[in-house]
Amino acid sequence: MKNGTRRTFVQRMLAAAAAALGMPGAFAAGTLPGRPGMRRVRGDVRVNGITAKEGTLIGPGDTVTTGANAEAVYVIGKDAFLQRANSTVRFGDSTTAEFLRVVTGALLSVFGHGEKRLAAPYTTIGIRGTGCYIETEAQSTFFCLCYGKAELRTDGGQTMTYETSHHDQPMMISATAASRASPVENHTDAELVMLEAYVGRKPPFYGTAGTGY
Repeated sequence: MKNGTRRTFVQRMLAAAAAALGMPGAFAAGTLPGRPGMRRVRGDVRVNGITAKEGTLIGPGDTVTTGANAEAVYVIGKDAFLQRANSTVRFGDSTTAEFLRVVTGALLSVFGHGEKRLAAPYTTIGIRGTGCYIETEAQSTFFCLCYGKAELRTDGGQTMTYETSHHDQPMMISATAASRASPVENHTDAELVMLEAYVGRKPPFYGTAGTGY
């Protein structure tokens, strides 16, 4: 895809996401507010076992669960999340080093500046200013560093630090090792654009890449 075509594609995604959020000028102005809490709820979504609705806040120590065919989009501070169906995500409190743990299921996240520690079966991940996707499987965890920096450590002690700009190195992580995975799965650039919009940002591939994941 040529650069001009890429720019047009991503600009269209940004415009569509802004329109969906009801703020068509938000991307141009760069001022879309990061209103906290649930921004979109579909199906059975719960926070600490209590049915969630738009505006429900999520904070330290909270657990967000989604049932079959459910989906939740929510904002915490400068970070935004898209949680898939049949997923459980637990946020750490002041007594834990983990910012969040994907217990089961799948989570697409975008983070503002600053270091955070994520956890999932078979791995812990240190991230900084990152967009990433985590999906748990029966014997492994799929991790895509969509952009940004990460330090990945398996439960078996393997450590790797790397940086990507556009889904460059998806990984499959088992109890003993992390290895290169198949191409990008189950998350899209359009979804990353949407999440960044909720916190008033553009993804780093805006204007330079965007191949249609």
